Amino acid sequence: MALPSLLSGLHRDNRRLLGKLAVIALAMFGFGYALVPMYKHICEALGINVLSVSERVKSAGLAGAAQRQGNTQVDTSRTVTVEFDANARGPWDFKPAVNSVKVHPGELATVMYEFRNKQDRTMAAQAIPSYAPMRASAHFNKLECFCFNEYTLAPGEQKAWPVVFYVDPKLPKDVTTITLSYTFFEVAGKVVGQATAVEPQPAAEKRL
Repeated sequence: MALPSLLSGLHRDNRRLLGKLAVIALAMFGFGYALVPMYKHICEALGINVLSVSERVKSAGLAGAAQRQGNTQVDTSRTVTVEFDANARGPWDFKPAVNSVKVHPGELATVMYEFRNKQDRTMAAQAIPSYAPMRASAHFNKLECFCFNEYTLAPGEQKAWPVVFYVDPKLPKDVTTITLSYTFFEVAGKVVGQATAVEPQPAAEKRL
């Protein structure tokens, strides 16, 4: 085979390979953008707490939840350790201000989470909560949470947002530790208005 023909064949093979790699890269990019809604739908179908119906009810009924908490007696005979975890699925700095806190069931507490957009572009994102053990989720009441909304952060912008919560005194007595974990995802293809968190009321709460 002549050298020019051999080189021509190699060039064709290289172009085909590059084309295949480009298609694979585009498919992976598209899958990454579709991952968040897929994750939400799968978790809701399986009953995993991912801004599920119960979370949306909580976010829509904060006044009622606050009233219920006000009528809840603090159980000073018990102490529950609440651990905080943060995972970023994107170019973010995302962490809780403290790793854990001890509270009495019925006691109101506030913990801050810190965010920073490390990209050179504005991005929209939302946090998705999960709990361990899972049965504790029914007894973990959030009166205020950044996970109720989507947010935009400008390039380099830094924010601190609160989680205001209390543990229901009906929590089973064998549950002494609850882990609240958030995963912060970029929201693909959406641009939302800049959201600001409402400062929690300081009365009768533990702030950290």
